[in-house]
Amino acid sequence: MVSSEQRRRQLAREKFERQQQRREAARRKARRRNTIIAATLAVVVAAGGVAFATGAFSGDGKKSDSADPSAEPKMTVDAKAKYDMALKTNAGDIKITTDAAKTPHTVNSFKYLADKGYFDNTKCHRLTTQNIYVLQCGDPKGTGSGGPGYTIPDEDLTGLGKAGADGTVTYRAGTVAMANTGQPHTGGSQFFLVYKDTKLPPSYTPFGTMDAAGLKAVQDVAKEGVEGGSTDGAPKKAVTIQKAAVTKE
Repeated sequence: MVSSEQRRRQLAREKFERQQQRREAARRKARRRNTIIAATLAVVVAAGGVAFATGAFSGDGKKSDSADPSAEPKMTVDAKAKYDMALKTNAGDIKITTDAAKTPHTVNSFKYLADKGYFDNTKCHRLTTQNIYVLQCGDPKGTGSGGPGYTIPDEDLTGLGKAGADGTVTYRAGTVAMANTGQPHTGGSQFFLVYKDTKLPPSYTPFGTMDAAGLKAVQDVAKEGVEGGSTDGAPKKAVTIQKAAVTKE
């Protein structure tokens, strides 16, 4: 027969175990939340920058300050075709294969901007080297606040699979995806190059894949680290997109 003292000790032990389980569950939840927050911050565009910071292109290729931010370029790409985006950079050439069938608005926008020289002589302004592993480019200002004066819709957000219990999917090394303001359908011109498998919320349009040489070039930049020894900021090895072109395969 179990004595009252033994029963009291058993109940106390069970209560302690329940408390420990709740605390551990809370810690896991906090870690997941912090991971998602950190990941989201790493690939966002400065608020408002996508739609309004730089104005849009007029027909002659010059920027206009009076653009309608919803005036997405007219669709001209073949939605059934694949397109290659070639980035000539001082760190090496990066070839990106895209799929207009899955991300027609994104590919169309990149072709429109590349044809007008929008990305030429622009810096990749942000490198992250902890928890998430991306090089962010596409801002002519080089500050994270620049954009083309219009936004494009999110596309193919389920293309990388279903989100796990932590709310993330894996953006595999070599993936190229759109940055945004943290809100739906706020992509503009900024994009990020994933150089190592990275978990992120499925909120960023994955529109392309780097070739092996391009991936290695970005990885070499990442090895040099971030200016000042930080884990998030301008890459120590400055990267400039000298020329960008989008062509149909």
